[in-house]
Amino acid sequence: MGRAEERRARQRGGHRAAPRPSSGATGSAAVGTGTPGPRAARRAAASRASGKGGMRRFFTFKKLLGAFFGLCLLAMGAFIVLYLLIDVPKGNALAQKQSNVYKYADGRTTLARDGDVNREIVDLDQVPKGVQYTFVAAENKSFFKDAGVDLKGTARGLLNTLSGKGKQGGSTITQQYVKNYYLSQDQTITRKLKELVISLKVDREKSKDYILAGYINTSYYGRGAYGIQAAAQAYYRKDAGDLTVAEGAYLAALLQAPSQYDWAAASDTSKTLVKQRWAYVLNNMVGEGWLSAGERDAMTFPVPKEPQGAPGLSGQTGYLVQEANTALAKQLVADDSASDMDDARALVDAGGWTITLNIDKKKQALLEKSVKDTLTSKLDPKKRDVDGDVQAGAASVDPKTGKVLAMYGGVDYTKHFTNNATRTDYQPASTFKPLILAAAVAEGAETGNGDPITARTIYDGTSKRPVVDRNGNKVGFAPPNEDNVDYGDVTVQTAMNKSINSVFAQMGVDVGMDEVMKVAGDLGMDVENEQAVPAQTLGTMGASPLEMAGVYATLDNHGKKVTPAIVASATHKDRTVEFPDPIGDQVISREAADTVTSVLTGVVDDGTARTSVRDNPDRNGQQVAGKTGTSDFNRSAWFTGYTPNLVTSVGMFGEDPKSHAQVPLQGATGLLPGKGRVNGGGYPAQIWAAYTFGAMGETTKFDLETNQGAAVQTTPPPEPSDTPSDTPTNEPTTEEPTTSAPESTPETTPEETPTGGPTTSAPGDTPSSPEFSIPGNPDDPQGRSGQ
Repeated sequence: MGRAEERRARQRGGHRAAPRPSSGATGSAAVGTGTPGPRAARRAAASRASGKGGMRRFFTFKKLLGAFFGLCLLAMGAFIVLYLLIDVPKGNALAQKQSNVYKYADGRTTLARDGDVNREIVDLDQVPKGVQYTFVAAENKSFFKDAGVDLKGTARGLLNTLSGKGKQGGSTITQQYVKNYYLSQDQTITRKLKELVISLKVDREKSKDYILAGYINTSYYGRGAYGIQAAAQAYYRKDAGDLTVAEGAYLAALLQAPSQYDWAAASDTSKTLVKQRWAYVLNNMVGEGWLSAGERDAMTFPVPKEPQGAPGLSGQTGYLVQEANTALAKQLVADDSASDMDDARALVDAGGWTITLNIDKKKQALLEKSVKDTLTSKLDPKKRDVDGDVQAGAASVDPKTGKVLAMYGGVDYTKHFTNNATRTDYQPASTFKPLILAAAVAEGAETGNGDPITARTIYDGTSKRPVVDRNGNKVGFAPPNEDNVDYGDVTVQTAMNKSINSVFAQMGVDVGMDEVMKVAGDLGMDVENEQAVPAQTLGTMGASPLEMAGVYATLDNHGKKVTPAIVASATHKDRTVEFPDPIGDQVISREAADTVTSVLTGVVDDGTARTSVRDNPDRNGQQVAGKTGTSDFNRSAWFTGYTPNLVTSVGMFGEDPKSHAQVPLQGATGLLPGKGRVNGGGYPAQIWAAYTFGAMGETTKFDLETNQGAAVQTTPPPEPSDTPSDTPTNEPTTEEPTTSAPESTPETTPEETPTGGPTTSAPGDTPSSPEFSIPGNPDDPQGRSGQ
């Protein structure tokens, strides 16, 4: 190789490979063959040594240590910035949402839970101390000492999130509470950093008890239960305050894997694991000094009960819940906790209430069964269209306490939303008649002749007899009796037994309709917007079974006002609502109330309710007072009756299921047309008897302070003259009516036909022959319906 080539080779840095020297080549000959010489080799070695030394000079220990501390300072600075920027937020809506819990009168048995989230927040002091410690032993033994965070666990969680391994344990109770209450379950770096900062702040600002309470109230335990109270009910059917330490340890163990550890659904492996977890919790408690070794050794695994469906609102439950919510809302308005009913209902719907009803579970079940066995099981809308129009409602009240013990609102709350027990759009008809007598006795009213009105006073029972005022002037009202029957001269007792319209229409005017309506309001009827006109004597205003039960309960309670109360108590986490005493003041004299009760025993023993009630084989001598009623065109039928300890009002209503218009009940269950009226002495009285005689305990008698009425033995009065008089007198009689109605089945027992139109009949007219059929056109102004 010439010099020029050698020079070019050196300039190229020896990138071209030179031929290998021969075995004999040495010295300068090597140069000639392109092999580097000793000088070139030394330069190459020096160059390699120089590169390694440069790397060592760049990555020195001091520089690495400085970089580490720099990163730490940067992280600390970033954390301080986060600490300053991140505030403790408001709790998220889901974590605060609760259900309302409704309980039967015993205060233990749950009637229903109403709400999207099955949670009932309880204060920590409502949870036994030992049960509180089970959660600390399970999740965070250092809870009472730490600063609210576990840096190692949080770092591990961050690394797992970054590496895609998902959820990782190791968080403190404080961190888990922060995640449940303030944040979300998202597995993100941002959420975990927020959790760390907020946990530190919460630990500084809140007590450990506050945090522990929040944790056990927000955690999910499986079976749809959020919070320890719902979990206690779901797994052991008891309140959190009644849990044992062993049961608490199981619930605490559940939190690690609620679905896997639910004993009812767990595999054999999962059962083994949850028992090990349960033992781990208890052993930790022993180690921390929260449980003695002897107590621990005595404990056995508390197998949870089988899961139950969440109590829903089907059947009668929805009606009861609806009425309880209304009662609570009204009370919130009454005590100025809410500005109006809309505001009050919003407070109730927000959840968190424990509402104890006065409903007796056994009586409630008995009332439902009585309606089903007596009536609804006989309805067949496929065979008879009218059967699809039948609605029933009932309410039962304790007259001594005012408690609503049972209520029937309809066939099913999810199918018929109107509560038939509280609806007020149907006429109570002749169940209003006792209130006229109550007003007469209470006010010492007199007939047009100036004779006192008593149970023995004689009135003219002629059908369509025009009502007259004290001056003998017609007032434009002449109601027909049931089937237009003329009864002639009858006592008030007989008029009540047979529900004679003409008698009570005249009595109402004799007393004064203003006074009648006032007494009706005092007894509990809503008459504020009703006119005081003679037609009201036939019960033409609206009323509900619950309202009528309250009115008759006041009579049963010797004239002391009874306002039916469905709610016993209502409590929230931070408050208890006080409800007024259902028993009020004396609104009519005891003598007046007891006289009406005495007279009403005759309706049962010798009147329109005799077949269904008097002759019931389960009566066992029980004394009963009550009154039947049937409105215009047989659109409703009633029986409201009572014993000394129980008042129940039953109503049947004809309602078109599509238009909700009021329609006749005639022919329901296959009763023959014409005579197939549904009267108050029929199904309503039968339902009443089946329920009352099944619900009562020992046989009781009324304690009455009166000297008149069917319940009082009196000297037989003299016989009246054969000719009916035009005006009432107080001469008593023992004769039956001059024209009496025939005996019949309960569904066709003659009673009354409320109509308000005037007639042309005058006092003293010759009684017409009785008719025993209903006009073909139910809209006939003079149409007559059942009792």
